[in-house]
Amino acid sequence: MFTLRAIRPVVVNTTQSIGYQNRNYATLKEIQLRLKSINSIAKITKSMKMIASTKMTRAQKAMEIARVFGTTQTGLFTYADTKPTEGGNTLVITVSSDRGLCGGIHSSVSKRSKKFIEENPSSQIIVLGDKAKGQLQRTVRENIKLSFNQIGRSIPTYNEASSIADTVLKEKIDFDQAAIIYNYFISVISYEAKIIPAFSVSTFAKSGNFDSYEVEDDVLEHLQEFAFANSIYWGLVEGHAAEMASKRSAMENATKNAGEIIEKLTMTYNRGRQAAITNELVDIITGASAL
Repeated sequence: MFTLRAIRPVVVNTTQSIGYQNRNYATLKEIQLRLKSINSIAKITKSMKMIASTKMTRAQKAMEIARVFGTTQTGLFTYADTKPTEGGNTLVITVSSDRGLCGGIHSSVSKRSKKFIEENPSSQIIVLGDKAKGQLQRTVRENIKLSFNQIGRSIPTYNEASSIADTVLKEKIDFDQAAIIYNYFISVISYEAKIIPAFSVSTFAKSGNFDSYEVEDDVLEHLQEFAFANSIYWGLVEGHAAEMASKRSAMENATKNAGEIIEKLTMTYNRGRQAAITNELVDIITGASAL
């Protein structure tokens, strides 16, 4: 009887200990699986950061060239004293892309476009990129006239901008002035939604200093088409550079967050493993002492 009473508590405690160990090992297994998945995510985000860094360097070079032509072209309207026609038709061109994982770059131009539409309710919208289109459709669907996608896969070219401008003109969308809303590249961590102005032939012909240029009518039409396409090109290239910089920052932050989570999970896993080993040693010593 004495032997049975001595052994029985040991058997009960061992059973409880085994159940506790099984639950603990299941938890450790879950932590291992989570660590593995987060490590994979960290590798992907790190690779995407490197790719974005490479693309950003090329995009900045193209942006600097486009910015020279763009500022020169807008300077023409400034020197000619071109002003928007009061009560005229206004066209809004929102410049974005089709890809995400780049912070709030698309929300920036979408908010600016919505604010512009609130001030000019009769304005028509042309959207470049599916991301901004999805955001604008929720509130100003009726104002969207055209949309373009497959934009932003690589550095935009002038041929793409010319195709967009030709499509707009062929669709005979009537406008006196256009507001091209894009993300202006400030630095690798900063951008701002700005507007590039563009004008129709009739509006430009009404400029205060237009007579000093002595431009013929046939040349004036070609000049307006070039200025319109050049403005779109500037907005596309500038927005692409800002998008690559934002994507690089987003992937850098994602990699940093993944590293912090890995560090915490590793510490939790080590503590759990040490606790499991300690419990096993306690059970072994307890059983040996009882016997």
